[in-house]
Amino acid sequence: MAYDENEIRVLTESMFKRLRKWVVTRFFGHSRQRARLVSKDGRCNIEFGNVEAQSRFIFFVDIWTTVLDLKWRYKMTIFITAFLGSWFFFGLLWYVVAYIHKDLPEFHPSANHTPCVENINGLTAAFLFSLETQVTIGYGFRCVTEQCATAIFLLIFQSILGVMINSFMCGAILAKISRPKKRAKTITFSKNAVISKRGGKLCLLIRVANLRKSLLIGSHIYGKLLKTTVTPEGETIILDQININFVVDAGNENLFFISPLTIYHVIDHNSPFFHMAAETLIQQDFELVVFLDGTVESTSATCQVRTSYVPEEVLWGYRFAPIVSKTKEGKYRVDFHNFSKTVEVATPHCAMCLYNEKDARARMKRGYDNPNFILSEVNETDDTKM
Repeated sequence: MAYDENEIRVLTESMFKRLRKWVVTRFFGHSRQRARLVSKDGRCNIEFGNVEAQSRFIFFVDIWTTVLDLKWRYKMTIFITAFLGSWFFFGLLWYVVAYIHKDLPEFHPSANHTPCVENINGLTAAFLFSLETQVTIGYGFRCVTEQCATAIFLLIFQSILGVMINSFMCGAILAKISRPKKRAKTITFSKNAVISKRGGKLCLLIRVANLRKSLLIGSHIYGKLLKTTVTPEGETIILDQININFVVDAGNENLFFISPLTIYHVIDHNSPFFHMAAETLIQQDFELVVFLDGTVESTSATCQVRTSYVPEEVLWGYRFAPIVSKTKEGKYRVDFHNFSKTVEVATPHCAMCLYNEKDARARMKRGYDNPNFILSEVNETDDTKM
């Protein structure tokens, strides 16, 4: 079977891509760990050092946000400590009131003695009365009498403070559960980004899917390319941010996010990927962070989903496998088994080569007149002698 020159060239390029991918994965995939600012699940890998004590005090001023940002184990510890601590603290105060008024059995009160609080015989009884008062149980066995103004004032103060503690802690738990961050967990991005031709242009493509049937209203998607740059003045800027515009066929705002979408960035002369090539992509040092903002349909809360890609996760010369199909019953089916699956396709090894090829083809189609060209006739004579 004979192969023509084009088929041999395509086979050679395909074998070279597979060999290069195998070499990079085999020798550099595990030994070279790139630092990420944003992890794949959207968490930021950053820490703050040498923060002044005055700045740390600001976190306690904004106590509501601080409590919401705490992890569940710390939040539940504060929740339990706040209630147990308040019950025990007021239990001590009720015991002190009974002690000062000589209501305790060790003082041997007389038969006609009226205590401040009925049936408080010790610290345990004082604690139980504090618990019953703050959570408004009211068993009826222990109660405040009109004998002591101090006891009445303490009862009012504990009731008000108990309502405040209940409101704050229950509100914090409810707000923690209903945070839109949990809604963002049901938005997933593809494991890899790919670079291939789309609509005759070289594009960087990423696939994103909504795992819930409820929509994100007013969705907007964009990206930031993080890399280290050196200014003409010699200043080194670490994590310099470059805007990356992502679009779908209908734009990048108000996405109809009912099925997985393939967003793409056109690699043109204004793109930071324009001067990269398939052979040099793995040698680049950058991090592509992708953001998706939207409003949750059920709660009207705004949420943001983010992920990142490093050069090893950008595949040149691939496209995503199709995942949406239509069944015989007329329903559309999404196969998430192929969500991150890629298929190798013929792709120019650099954006500059693609645009140079287009320019060359355009010049071939155009004709140019040379005004200095003059056609002259030449008379041919036969000087051959027989």
